[in-house]
Amino acid sequence: MKSLLSAAVRPDAAFRKSRRPSVRLLGLTPAALLLCGFFTAWAGPLAPPAAAVTPSGTVVAWGGNQDGQTTIPAGLSGVIAIAAGIYDSLALKSNGTVVAWGDNSYGQTTIPAGLSGVTAIAAGGYHNLALKSNGSVVAWGDNNAGQTTIPGGLSGVTAIAAGEVHSLALKSNGTVVAWGDNNAGQTTIPGGLSGVTAIAAGGSQSLALKSNGTVVAWGDNSYGQTTIPAGLSGVTAIAAGTFHNLALKSNGTVVAWGNNATGRTTIPAGLSGVIAIAAGYNSLALKSDGTVVAWGDNSFGQTTIPAGLSGVIAIAAGGFHNLALVAAPTVSPITGSTYHAISPARLLDTRSGNGLSGPFNANSPRTFGVTGRAGIPAGATAVTGNITAVDETAGWAVYLGPDPTASPGSSTINFGAGEVIGNGLTVALRADGTLSATYMSSSGNTTDLVFDVTGYFVPALWDM
Repeated sequence: MKSLLSAAVRPDAAFRKSRRPSVRLLGLTPAALLLCGFFTAWAGPLAPPAAAVTPSGTVVAWGGNQDGQTTIPAGLSGVIAIAAGIYDSLALKSNGTVVAWGDNSYGQTTIPAGLSGVTAIAAGGYHNLALKSNGSVVAWGDNNAGQTTIPGGLSGVTAIAAGEVHSLALKSNGTVVAWGDNNAGQTTIPGGLSGVTAIAAGGSQSLALKSNGTVVAWGDNSYGQTTIPAGLSGVTAIAAGTFHNLALKSNGTVVAWGNNATGRTTIPAGLSGVIAIAAGYNSLALKSDGTVVAWGDNSFGQTTIPAGLSGVIAIAAGGFHNLALVAAPTVSPITGSTYHAISPARLLDTRSGNGLSGPFNANSPRTFGVTGRAGIPAGATAVTGNITAVDETAGWAVYLGPDPTASPGSSTINFGAGEVIGNGLTVALRADGTLSATYMSSSGNTTDLVFDVTGYFVPALWDM
């Protein structure tokens, strides 16, 4: 392992260009993007945001830039999901198209012509995957072990994950399909595996999260990465790195196991309030306050969080670089306003008929009242709170904002089928004191929504 680590920190051209996944160079792997999280009733009152905030759908990147993987394409916006490979980066836009940048040695950043209708992305060693709204999968990049050869008849897919040289797909019936390299048994699905709600693919190991909160692992166990910690339960999200794995528990804490070179499985003391995780050659955690914590290898500055990074809603960990997706901005009605925190109050719960009754249908905006409830006065310009999606029949995204629209230009939360996903936000109100929401998914799908308010903005003159 010493030689592996010494090679891993060399930025010279021979290290960067003499690479081929079939020989497992450095054993590097990306992390499948994990947007899974947990939602309690609320995440605490949000502090009044600053007037100037990074625009919605903005990607931030840091760490190694040997192949331009942290050089964000000019004008990139409207991003709703991100993924990081060893030396490349991916972004999914709200219009269902994909943008890629960084290493293109095997065509991994050359997007297939006409690719559209994408709902999820995953970045592998030197290959990438895209999940389409019709449940089919598209793959491109290196295919030396069949990792981009989609199994015949594969359909009904709800989630994808890309490892170093293998690929995984989760089907709507809770079963897993795998293809690509099987040198360590990483594509040999354990017999009887079912009830799966999330998947992750690492170097040569695979993970599955079951609906009962337990984790199943198979493949390479050279460093104990497929030996699940005794008693691990209550898991809500998983991530697979090079030779290590992470699990997020429902109490907001993180468990790590496998190889601990560079401290990647040494959880920072006191880490809590975590809502998402990612693993590559290092480890990342996204906290409920929108900040990011990183640990492990820092040879290219990948665990040095950019100064001032906040408002993050998604993270991705690659070989020697990381990505963050920044949340929606403080909107213009808040400028010149003052903020008032209130006791958390539920303004929308479609399960109980609070605000609106019955689940949202795909691409059908609905509007509910805000002002005049929970002490929010008429004339309020915006509110802070938490929006959560529950009981989804299929994954994708939800928009919450002032305007009712069937085709929003950005999303507020992103999720997979059956996940309980929440996100803290500041959102402008329509002039009549209402908010509108849209469930962005394919026709026939539904989801329930819950919105808890924690504060409101009013014109500053009101408080003089």
